[in-house]
Amino acid sequence: MSQITDLLGVGSRVKHPEHGAGVIIALHKVAYEVAFIDAGIKMIGKTYNNWEVIEKIDTPQAMSLNEFEKSLVKVLRSFSDITEVVELGDKWKQGTMILKPYDDDLKPKEVPIDVFFKKIVMTRDRLRVMEQRINSSGLTEEEKVNLQQYLTRIYGSLTTFNILFKYKEDHFVGERGK
Repeated sequence: MSQITDLLGVGSRVKHPEHGAGVIIALHKVAYEVAFIDAGIKMIGKTYNNWEVIEKIDTPQAMSLNEFEKSLVKVLRSFSDITEVVELGDKWKQGTMILKPYDDDLKPKEVPIDVFFKKIVMTRDRLRVMEQRINSSGLTEEEKVNLQQYLTRIYGSLTTFNILFKYKEDHFVGERGK
C-alpha cells in the first residue's frame, strides 16, 4: 500500500481495499470524493492511507473545464471498454461509400458512411483498450515496448481514415505523431 504524504489531485486513480478501483472526482477541505467502479461515489478522508495509488495526479493550481474533461475521459478509458461519442465530419453525414469491383459483371456495394465510421471508431476504441491492458499487464518492459510498437504501426495504418473525423483530437496518430 502506498503512503500518501502529499495530496492527490482530481483524476488520480486508486484501489481501495473495500471499495475497489476508483478515481478522485473532487477535492473537499478534509476529504476526497471518489467514484468507485463497483461501490459508487464515496467520501474518503484525506488522511486515509490504506489504499493503493495506481496513478497520482498532482493537484493543479487551476484546471479548465476542458482539461478536466480530457483527464476524466483518459481515466474512464483506462478503467473500461466504454466508447466515447466521436463525431463524423459534417461533409460526410448521410453520405454513401461505394465499393466498385474491377469486374463489371460484379455488383458494387454501397455502405452508409456513418455505419463504416462507427466501425472505424470501434476499432480505434478497442485498440486503446488493448493498449491499456498491455500497459497494466505483467509483461516485461521489453515485451510491452514490442507490443506498443505494433499498436503504433496499426494506428499509423489507420490514419487514412482521419478525413472522416470532425475533430482533429479524435484522429489516429502513427509513429510520426507520437
